[in-house]
Amino acid sequence: MIKLIQATVCILALFGLCTADIQANRLFKFLKSKHSRNSPNNNKRMVSEEATDEYSPVYIAPQDGLAELDKISALPGQPEGVNFSQYSGYVTVNPNAGRALFYYFVESPTDSSTKPLVLWLNGGPGCSSLIGAMSELGPFRINSDGKTLFMNDYAWSNVANMLFLESPAGVGFSYSNTTSDYDKSGDKNTADDAYIFLVNWLERFPQYKTRDFYITGESYAGHYVPQLAYTILLNNKKTNQTMINIKGIAIGNAVIDEELYQKGKYDYWWSHAIISDSTHDAIFKYCDFASNSLSAMCDNIIDKAWNEKGDVDVYNIYAPICLTPAERNTSAIPGSVRPLSTFHHL
Repeated sequence: MIKLIQATVCILALFGLCTADIQANRLFKFLKSKHSRNSPNNNKRMVSEEATDEYSPVYIAPQDGLAELDKISALPGQPEGVNFSQYSGYVTVNPNAGRALFYYFVESPTDSSTKPLVLWLNGGPGCSSLIGAMSELGPFRINSDGKTLFMNDYAWSNVANMLFLESPAGVGFSYSNTTSDYDKSGDKNTADDAYIFLVNWLERFPQYKTRDFYITGESYAGHYVPQLAYTILLNNKKTNQTMINIKGIAIGNAVIDEELYQKGKYDYWWSHAIISDSTHDAIFKYCDFASNSLSAMCDNIIDKAWNEKGDVDVYNIYAPICLTPAERNTSAIPGSVRPLSTFHHL
């Protein structure tokens, strides 16, 4: 598993500051394709599921001894003085399809036995939660050499035990041996697989079964987080027992309502001089984000807005522009110099 984490570190170093922007672009393409298909999401969880009290048992595999096998002795390039335990590995969620989800788990360096368990999900859809682990809220950040790590003083693991899940299958190192699974990764299936993952993961780490549990995420996790929470609460109700001790959820920059998300995004860009007055006005004139389809005029205006945005990281607009190694060795690109933030060190 260390090799997988090492590969992730190398990939993130290669992309540098652009990891957050990849997530934004993935979401943009997803929403645009959704409108172009002119069809509503047919993979939504139906309220009618609550009408039945029947509980369908989920797949649970023997997990004895697997936690110790998943333990990471040290990550490549890890700094001295690391005083917390790390784990990574696979949890099978469907043995017939050969579907398994990859996780990275970090215990809090102090009083881990009393602190809550927090699940983190990146958005996209299709973005790895290792982006969150290695460039946002995890215990490490990647040095500019792309080979070594340094400690993140603001890691969430200072106050909680952090579980990063790559979901659904096909994202990051999570996979399925049944190719057709990759065409069925809707919100409901994603929540169901994540639930099966958690039930099995808690068998692997039974000391966390009764721990306070929170689900967190960003971007398209505005769908993932509440749907997973709903699945947990529904199954707790059906079994009349607390299968997972969920206490709350938290979502940052959440995509919940598409119309509000789209309007808010372009308003924000305009108010921070990322797009022009004319482009902003045209978006609100020609784009009906409440519709299942967008006009050709709207598509063109949106493309213009993204071109005007350029290489600006919309998750941190005052960060330095992301440059490839080749670009760093050439003359400065206009607009590439911005005030540095403590968030970025790549």
